[in-house]
Amino acid sequence: MLIVVALGGNALLRRGQAADYAAQRTNVATAVDAIADLAREHDVVVTHGNGPQVGLLALQGEAYSVVSPYPLDVLGAESDGMIGYLLDQELVNRFGGQRQVATLLTQVIVDADDPAFATPEKPIGPVYEEAVAKQLAAERGWTVTRDSLFWRRVVPSPEPRSIVELGTIKLLVDAGVLVVCVGGGGIPVVVDRDGRLTGVEAVVDKDRAAALLAEGLGADALLMLTDVDAVEVDYGTANARALADVTIDELRALQLAHGSMGPKVDAACRFAERTGGLAAIGLLSDAAAIVDGRRGTRVCGEPADARAETPDDANAGHP
Repeated sequence: MLIVVALGGNALLRRGQAADYAAQRTNVATAVDAIADLAREHDVVVTHGNGPQVGLLALQGEAYSVVSPYPLDVLGAESDGMIGYLLDQELVNRFGGQRQVATLLTQVIVDADDPAFATPEKPIGPVYEEAVAKQLAAERGWTVTRDSLFWRRVVPSPEPRSIVELGTIKLLVDAGVLVVCVGGGGIPVVVDRDGRLTGVEAVVDKDRAAALLAEGLGADALLMLTDVDAVEVDYGTANARALADVTIDELRALQLAHGSMGPKVDAACRFAERTGGLAAIGLLSDAAAIVDGRRGTRVCGEPADARAETPDDANAGHP
């Protein structure tokens, strides 16, 4: 199968963990263990989150007041390069030259008038205690919201519309290359009337971009790996129950937080609905078992008999 593996930002940097190099290097090695298991039997394309890392870069940038802070699209590109480098190097070392690996900075087109720009909801950066988060919001003009037991900064997260470098990714996949791409949901850009690309101040949701990528590549499966075993009904309560094989309607009926499991479930449903392929959510270390049907939450859909556009049309890249 061709599998798009979406690594959650919290799988690469765990909640509450110090955002230092050593921790990320260790977590990347764990992620590559899971990827390597899949890559022995399947073709794999890897994408990843960058919420903790892009937020850290923003904080570091604010500490240097000589120049204006860099915009989020540039910080996204920086974080993609950092995480991509760590993943790429670990994959090359793991395969010992037996598999070609490439990391590609990827631009994702969004609409300039997307309503998300007026309603920030994408968590980035480290977690804070409530009092600290609200103080930072007052001092820096941030929007903050609750994230599980903590609080985080949130920024606009417009809908991903198309992937500029999709054709290049297809060429690499067809050549047997394991590609790391669309990191952090891709670098958000808009297209002007002359067809020119310009970065925008936002962070695209990684899971929705991964679903768009998987559809555009004609992937058989979309695997979203994070720091939880499965999607749960009544999460965080004594009645919590993990879901295994479910229908799209069952997933759609769940009431989930926008900033955590919600986008993953939405991405899973989108991919399953539009392609009929397998979409799954689960623990990073369970990757192979999730594909085999022994772990995680899995959903399959029936592709529509007639669609207004094919995945290639919907995802054609730079117009």
